[in-house]
Amino acid sequence: MAVNLTTARAGGIEIGAPENPLVLIAGPCVIESHELCRTIAREVQQITADLGLTYVFKASFDKANRTSSTSFRGNGIERGLEVLNAIKDEFKVPVLTDVHETWQCAIAAQVCDILQIPAFLSRQTDLLLAAAATGKCVNIKKGQFLAPWDMKNAVDKMVTAGCSNLLLTERGVSFGYNALVVDMTALPQMRQLGYPVIFDGTHSLQLPGGAGTSSGGRREFIPHLTRAASAVGIDGLFLEVHPEPEKGLSDAATMLPLHHLRAVLQMAVNIHKLAQSG
Repeated sequence: MAVNLTTARAGGIEIGAPENPLVLIAGPCVIESHELCRTIAREVQQITADLGLTYVFKASFDKANRTSSTSFRGNGIERGLEVLNAIKDEFKVPVLTDVHETWQCAIAAQVCDILQIPAFLSRQTDLLLAAAATGKCVNIKKGQFLAPWDMKNAVDKMVTAGCSNLLLTERGVSFGYNALVVDMTALPQMRQLGYPVIFDGTHSLQLPGGAGTSSGGRREFIPHLTRAASAVGIDGLFLEVHPEPEKGLSDAATMLPLHHLRAVLQMAVNIHKLAQSG
């Protein structure tokens, strides 16, 4: 079903127009170090250039929703934004990060091209309004507890606040204890709201709290869900990647090994083109 989308713009790129390539939002879950971010950005930039994709680097300066209070959260907003700014300058790509509190929005917007509202916070009105007030593109992740049509309320809050530069991201819904499931019909249903839709192929495979003091996950199914979403119809992919995911300091169970990324994206691109031609 054809949908007239309000395209999103960030850092010189446009997302959502029929002629635009898929956007890839990718990077490590959390900023572990500047060098790790450089390694990932360099490799992903080469892959996306080869495949004709648009690239946005992502990483969190703080993971405020870790399962355990002893888990690594990041190095804070000041150091995190320094790293993101350095990546932006060196690789000439837009950058994205999460914001968890209203006061973080204006500060993060000084560096970041896209502010991301975490799924758990997608109904937090004050946070949405603070992100809207920055004038930046905002990526709202659909809460694990929401139906796709419920995202209209989040969209309405943003539009009322003067922000229509939006992305909507699907990342799975709560299915049962420590499990998420992806309803692929959510993607076209959210797209009917008139904004570009992103599929998060890594967080969708989390097992929240499934490892006791951390979330588990099933990264082996990332290629499967990514292929399925590409066939259904999306404007971009969100994938957390790491050279050694098992050593990652956050979301170790669901980050995609960096050396698998090219093959996953090549298949997604092929399917996406076929779906568009149909």
